[in-house]
Amino acid sequence: MKTKTLLVTLTLGVATFCLAADTQSEQALRDADAQWSAAAGAKDLDKTVSYYSTDAIVMPPNASAATTKEAIRKIWQDLLASPGLVISWKATKVEVAKSGDIGFVSGTYELTVNDASDKPVNDHGKYVEVWEKQADGKWKCGADIWISYLAAPATPEKK
Repeated sequence: MKTKTLLVTLTLGVATFCLAADTQSEQALRDADAQWSAAAGAKDLDKTVSYYSTDAIVMPPNASAATTKEAIRKIWQDLLASPGLVISWKATKVEVAKSGDIGFVSGTYELTVNDASDKPVNDHGKYVEVWEKQADGKWKCGADIWISYLAAPATPEKK
């Protein structure tokens, strides 16, 4: 529930910006996001985590938020090492603020990993990324959240 509340807050915060159709910046974000997906698909840990800003927050499904470089790297290290991993995502919406220094990307992802019995489990869902333009003109992701359409694992009852 906290993740959903955070996503709604994040989305509404981004939506309050006066967004402009800056096609060049939007295309740069779309390209960066596609390259990021390709890096993750190739299981290139260093390249995958290089897309985050130094103060990024990452919010994967059914897990705590990661707010340090080490924690973000650990999330991706564990995910990319998953047996049978196949991962990709595709932007469906890209917008950049009139100021040109912040933008957001939303889209869908697909992920397959093998479960404990070595059978593939297919997951898919949606994501939102907030990107910040850096002093060197490059874009870095400052906030990244993805939400699975699969039901969360059952939590054992406390007695």
